Amino acid sequence: MKRNPRKLAWTKAFRRAHGKEMTVDSTLAFAARRNVPIRYNRDHITTTLKAMDRISEIRARRERAFYKKRMAGNKERQKALDRKTVAESAHLLPRERGSERLAREAAQAMDEELMDVGEIPQVKEIKKKVARTILVGGDTGMEIDDD
Repeated sequence: MKRNPRKLAWTKAFRRAHGKEMTVDSTLAFAARRNVPIRYNRDHITTTLKAMDRISEIRARRERAFYKKRMAGNKERQKALDRKTVAESAHLLPRERGSERLAREAAQAMDEELMDVGEIPQVKEIKKKVARTILVGGDTGMEIDDD
């Protein structure tokens, strides 16, 4: 059965047609086979081998840049898609218990209060202790140290 190679996703023609493969790159011209016999020359062979290494480095760098450019907006697009999925399927998510909601709100309130303090190194430790005390079930008079 004959098929159009530009429509089969695994072919080079498809990849080139859909912008997934580098098509215009001068390093690709070096990969073409040339059946022109040359007389053996040691200097010519060494320069050719050095050039081949350099060309492969250049090609790898260009391929990385091409890939990064092609994948540039994927994280934002995926986040937007995930948010949309969560919004549409909110009825499938487990409901939050009242105690969990209260603990979350208390932690947010403490975060807002601590934001006024500024950048103090001990703030993170205080936040952890406060969150633990709230989640454990109130102040029992005992401090929990992880040190």
